[in-house]
Amino acid sequence: MGALQELGRYGEDVAVRHLHDQGLVILERNWRCRAGEIDIVARHGDVLVFCEVKTRRSDRFGSPVEAVTPRKLARMRVLAAAWLAERRPPYAADLRFDVVSVLRPPSGPARVEHLQGVC
Repeated sequence: MGALQELGRYGEDVAVRHLHDQGLVILERNWRCRAGEIDIVARHGDVLVFCEVKTRRSDRFGSPVEAVTPRKLARMRVLAAAWLAERRPPYAADLRFDVVSVLRPPSGPARVEHLQGVC
């Protein structure tokens, strides 16, 4: 696994712990289809949450959240529709799209920012 993949995996692990601590139940990680990948699918009460995780080592070129462009948000909607069509959850739920930003500095703990309902 390359350095970028390791950093991404680290960020997703941190994001999963954060979401779990916030009361979300993780349903799936790294779900893939032809259109792309959803980092995390979770459930928060009656709400299905589709999460994009962005991880960086520094904010020198902007925060991790800034890497989530309108194009990426539109793709998240397409991917969520594909996930729903494939998984057909047995319950009616509201949908929410979140971004979890993980900043991993050279020393000290990671900084996590969780933006809910970004689109």
